[in-house]
Amino acid sequence: MKGDLFSSEHMVQPATAPGMTVENAKCIRYAVDSEMLARQGAMIAYRGNLAFERKGQGVGGMLKRAVTGEGLPLMAVRGQGEAWFAHEAQNCFIVEVEPGDEFTVNGRNVLCFDASLAYRIATVKGAGITGGGLFNSVFTGHGRLGLVCDGNPLVIPVSAQYPVYVDTDAVVGWSAGLRTSLHRSQSIGSMLRGGSGEAVQLMLQGEGYVVVRPSEATPPKAQQH
Repeated sequence: MKGDLFSSEHMVQPATAPGMTVENAKCIRYAVDSEMLARQGAMIAYRGNLAFERKGQGVGGMLKRAVTGEGLPLMAVRGQGEAWFAHEAQNCFIVEVEPGDEFTVNGRNVLCFDASLAYRIATVKGAGITGGGLFNSVFTGHGRLGLVCDGNPLVIPVSAQYPVYVDTDAVVGWSAGLRTSLHRSQSIGSMLRGGSGEAVQLMLQGEGYVVVRPSEATPPKAQQH
């Protein structure tokens, strides 16, 4: 077989170490050597001796109500082998969480993560917001977290002198040490995505970073049962 499709740019090479790596801009590869967790339905291919187990709403509760109020359950992947994960051809990137770190992320952006990471649900201060998620997932511990983003993410530094205001539909996540609150502004309400009236942004204060996706929220897809 010949052609550009079979060039080294597209050809998968054997994994050199266990764990998570970015295969390409739209896909994450995980070389499994015991257990990892992933979003249900995100696995696009695998090889080796792997078993997949639905975690249902119990473990998956961490991602509940990420965008639409519906659950986003997880699956556990166990054994030895390789699996590839993607979601709607969105861009993939990896966050390395180290001891003492804390990363808050919107459930819609979670793709897969190491089983060594701990997580909990946190309510975003200002429960009136919708698109940005009433509930976000907070990851701690030591491990890697694979995320997806509609477009190339923007990482904006936040300082005590310069708080950052973000569209609640666009925020992906933020680092520890940042305080969140709602900020309402009538003056720019008609300038945000064609809206009118009072605009609401998520205000982040403190020292850290906020990750924002450069796109508007898309309507939720109809669930198939």
